[in-house]
Amino acid sequence: MGDFFRRLRWKRVLIALGLLAVLAATPWVWVQTSSAAYRHTASDVPDAPVALVLGAGLTSAGTPTAFLAGRLDVAADLYRRGKVEVLLVSGDNSRTGYDEPSAMRTYLIDQGVPEDLVVADYAGLDTWDSCTRAKRIFGVERATVVTQEFHLPRAVALCRSAGIEAFGVGHDTSRQWTTTTAYGHFRETAAAAKAMWDGLVARPDPRFLGPRETGVTSALER
Repeated sequence: MGDFFRRLRWKRVLIALGLLAVLAATPWVWVQTSSAAYRHTASDVPDAPVALVLGAGLTSAGTPTAFLAGRLDVAADLYRRGKVEVLLVSGDNSRTGYDEPSAMRTYLIDQGVPEDLVVADYAGLDTWDSCTRAKRIFGVERATVVTQEFHLPRAVALCRSAGIEAFGVGHDTSRQWTTTTAYGHFRETAAAAKAMWDGLVARPDPRFLGPRETGVTSALER
């Protein structure tokens, strides 16, 4: 009889662990499946009026990190291919002396993108904020999101949850930065839970909402 109850307890423990594993995996599955049909290469992504380029940090000199430069190179390539018309660069400018959007904008202009077609969002403090501000502040309805490939599923899923008809093109870092890319994939697994909460449940306002900005619509009208 004792063996029977011990086996029953272990069976219950295994069932509970299985249920926990399913619950833990659900956000990652949502991120992957809800974005899968909308992730593309630069050559086959559908045309969109706007490329939304997400920030990825600055060096101590105030220039884009290698990862951010890779995103910006992808965005400049999309512009040269005629896949997008205006580039919206979204990053962190929440503290003195740290200005991601201006550094991103300068980089793109140096790459030959016309100055009046690069619009800056200075309050893109995380992926959800960048997506919701693109929609609610800048009036973006359809966009190609540009980030690293490992971040792309979450970025596309969140932008679509924010109401943007979003596609995505990623910068591949797997060959040049193998370890960092592997960590990026691991981090994305953990970040999926917050993404699902923000995108499907809480749908919070961005930390800085502010008035409507006309930079994107004005650039598209030129």
